[in-house]
Amino acid sequence: MQVRIKTFDELNTIELYQILRLRSQVFVVEQDCVYQDIDNKDQLAIHVIGYHDESIVAYTRIFKPGDYFKQSSIGRVVVNPEFRGKSYGKLIMKASMDYIHKKSWSTIIISAQCYLDKFYKELGFESTGEEYLEDGIPHQKMKIIL
Repeated sequence: MQVRIKTFDELNTIELYQILRLRSQVFVVEQDCVYQDIDNKDQLAIHVIGYHDESIVAYTRIFKPGDYFKQSSIGRVVVNPEFRGKSYGKLIMKASMDYIHKKSWSTIIISAQCYLDKFYKELGFESTGEEYLEDGIPHQKMKIIL
């Protein structure tokens, strides 16, 4: 998997379409969760995109400190279902974490789906609060200090 990191303005229309399609495919259709994915926050985000050939197979978006939480954050972590089991989730998260580390934003906060607790803990994140519902799905706040 090849990783590219872009601002919103650097995305071309094909990339933006593929990103939104992948997020809808997984978060809305697969997880049967009706929510407003297009939230006017993509314009502030740094987009971390994983490619296999020219297809987007993994994605995250990063927010600098103060744009979403007080600390930096990573969200919309997604892997195309056809490409799961290849460690692309860990690879895209590590690329996102490396970007944040290079920017010297030492703390990362995430709102993680609870069923992914083990996945995020293997990356070094720790739970920081009680479970809560976000868009009808159990989540928990997690953080890591790089």
